[in-house]
Amino acid sequence: MEKRIINPWQWQDARNYAQAVEVKNVLSTLYVSGQTAINDEGVSSNEGMRIQLVKTIENLEKVILESNYELKNIVRLNIYTTDSTELFENFDLIQDWLTKNEVKQASTVLEVKSLFETLKVELEATVVM
Repeated sequence: MEKRIINPWQWQDARNYAQAVEVKNVLSTLYVSGQTAINDEGVSSNEGMRIQLVKTIENLEKVILESNYELKNIVRLNIYTTDSTELFENFDLIQDWLTKNEVKQASTVLEVKSLFETLKVELEATVVM
């Protein structure tokens, strides 16, 4: 697999995403449903944004790794939140995780009216191999 990052500017580098990601010679693609702060019994978290982000990232990692894909090969990460201000106040968690795992992805953040039950954030990914 070949991966090329397209960034006509430099400002997005501090925000841990790419304007575009081109992939060639892909063996397979994994489309990951939106992952949230739901525990192993399927119960939604009623914690604050920071704790929900930690659990959401853990759940996203679990799905990707159990599928035998590598985190660094995430090429798209969509973020849905019920409160973009609160999300960005805790965005260091996402940025640190992306940096640690060498992820360079195209990304979109969307504020939505609501998510399932008490959830505040959802991460949806596309991963290639």
